[in-house]
Amino acid sequence: MLSRVAENIYWMARYVERAENTARIVAVNANLLLDLPKGIAPGWRPLVDITGANALFEEHYKDYGERQVVRFLIGDERNVGSILSALVAARENCRTIRDFIPREAWELLNEIYLFARENLSKGVTKGGRHVYLKRVIQGAQNITGLLSGTMLHDQGYDFLHLGRFLERADMTTRIVDVRSANLLPEETTDLRPFETIQWVSVLKSMTAYQAYRRSEQVRVLRGPVLRFLFQNETFPRSVNHCVESLRASLSKLPRNDAALRVAGRLKRNLEGSEPRRLNQQQLHDFVDDLQVGIGELHQEIAKTWFPPVPESQSQAQSQG
Repeated sequence: MLSRVAENIYWMARYVERAENTARIVAVNANLLLDLPKGIAPGWRPLVDITGANALFEEHYKDYGERQVVRFLIGDERNVGSILSALVAARENCRTIRDFIPREAWELLNEIYLFARENLSKGVTKGGRHVYLKRVIQGAQNITGLLSGTMLHDQGYDFLHLGRFLERADMTTRIVDVRSANLLPEETTDLRPFETIQWVSVLKSMTAYQAYRRSEQVRVLRGPVLRFLFQNETFPRSVNHCVESLRASLSKLPRNDAALRVAGRLKRNLEGSEPRRLNQQQLHDFVDDLQVGIGELHQEIAKTWFPPVPESQSQAQSQG
């Protein structure tokens, strides 16, 4: 397979996943703010914190109000992490590799991109936001399902998997890191019910609530939630499941030694920790280590299989 084709497939998958994840966190945050008292609700800034795009946001917006953050994350094309920007980039990567993926996947991606662009003005309003975000999430899931069911499961599909699960692992760690930092101090017993609501929102941002209840069989608590999202082997959005999927795809590719070593370090980091026992600072440091490993794995994949690109011409495809 040509390195250019592999790179386009990889980034198409990352951008589709990014659009879906961004839509999820915006939708869940809106519901969370309805459930929490104003004095406790974390507001909208944490969503920008999750994407790591604070410097860019502050360059163009005066404050972290609802309208500004929603526009930045849904439709601001200066933000490579916005839904519209991600769909534009996914579509462009897909356009160049239409011979390698089913025609229906190209048509579906084009359809969801056109919907997102043409309905943007409705999507950033309170009244139209729910329908807009739901359509984006369903569209992304339809694309993922269609590719899984109709694309040749060859090397191209392995690069599709690499892009999807690397982006997913990155977003899961970001959500946990930022959302856990917003939770109430453990000694604030009179506000503990609201802390439970926030942990439920963490799960719901990944459609993980029902899976968590089936797997852990306990009520929603900090420790079990952290264990589930970092170490569960069977939930598709847990960091552990993502890393295992990455290792499985890497094992099928040539010249994979260096990338497999990085993925192996990520796996050992997950297995050698007990996230539920970490205080907030220790948890933050643990997540930082994971994110460094995720970044290193991306760099190794790019160095091994993608064509070299001058720094000045790069697509700025990393979220930071």
